[in-house]
Amino acid sequence: MSNNKNLFLIAEIGINHNGDLNLAKKLITYASEAGFDAVKFQKRTIDKVYTPEYLKLYRESPWGKTQREQKEGLEFGSKEYEEIDKFCKGKILWTASAWDLESQDFINKFGIKFNKVASPMLGHKPLLKKIAKEQKKTFISTGMSTLKEIDEVVKIFRDENCPFELMHCNSTYPLAEEDANLKCITKLRDRYNCDVGYSGHESSLVKICTSAVVLGATSLERHITLDRTMYGSDQAASISVEVLKSFVSDMRLIPKILGDGEKNLTEKEKLARNKLRVEVE
Repeated sequence: MSNNKNLFLIAEIGINHNGDLNLAKKLITYASEAGFDAVKFQKRTIDKVYTPEYLKLYRESPWGKTQREQKEGLEFGSKEYEEIDKFCKGKILWTASAWDLESQDFINKFGIKFNKVASPMLGHKPLLKKIAKEQKKTFISTGMSTLKEIDEVVKIFRDENCPFELMHCNSTYPLAEEDANLKCITKLRDRYNCDVGYSGHESSLVKICTSAVVLGATSLERHITLDRTMYGSDQAASISVEVLKSFVSDMRLIPKILGDGEKNLTEKEKLARNKLRVEVE
């Protein structure tokens, strides 16, 4: 089993900020104070990611009645990310998963320390090659992908000597507990001889994440929200900020509970042995 004593915790803000910078700052603060290692956003160049036909389609949202208005309402630009970068300094690491080449160039301007590849991007070979060439530690979610497809992604990163960590993921929102299939963590670790984390979208708080860490997950990524009833497709599958501290403390305690597997008498147990041990020949 992989050593997960240094479990890396990512609070996925994504688009749960609903285009509100103040809301984003609140989520960053909650994640930092709870003890997460990093927060993550999502970055898209709207006209690169979506077709003109799709953007014209009807979609009612707080920003209007088309897909374009909804997408643009959720998207942060340079001004917002400059504020985010400044706000995170000294508090917590941040990154954003890019959905196109232009967005990857955009987030790189901020000197991010690590990359994150979202599951839908595993088929975007030019983006994967661009990220791998940066040779920054990269977390790669594996939802919606076959092993053959993951083989190709791993080869791209290994060919560029780019450090990476796979993340087991089931891309359903919210994830039903019986669909978690956490044994994939050990499957991926054995197949690719690398660290493997877990990116979850379940409604439950700790059951699946606890099991993932027990199986040796070296990182966890969970969406966070101020209110699970807010507008947004990811809110219901997110952890409410009120319980973030207990979530972090529970997850970080698991490796200590698991211990090192060596059968040794501790000093505390020796005291009990002196009182209770029965020796009869």
